[in-house]
Amino acid sequence: MKARGTVMSGRQASATTVSDWRSLSPGDRVEILKHAQILAAGEVEEVSLSGNVLWLVPLVPSETELFLKSDGVEVRRS
Repeated sequence: MKARGTVMSGRQASATTVSDWRSLSPGDRVEILKHAQILAAGEVEEVSLSGNVLWLVPLVPSETELFLKSDGVEVRRS
């Protein structure tokens, strides 16, 4: 049986939390999380110059969603 760290390492490598939202580019696929629950998933449409606001085009057809860093959400590359 593999150790937990060995099994999880592949998932963690591709799904790390993005602390500096300015490093995201339009088209990057991400998940938005709060309290370890996925709120939304989709592609980055735009990030503000300050890196505190992110516009997301959801995977499910809908309108663009706006997320604020000050709301305590996390962004994870997917």
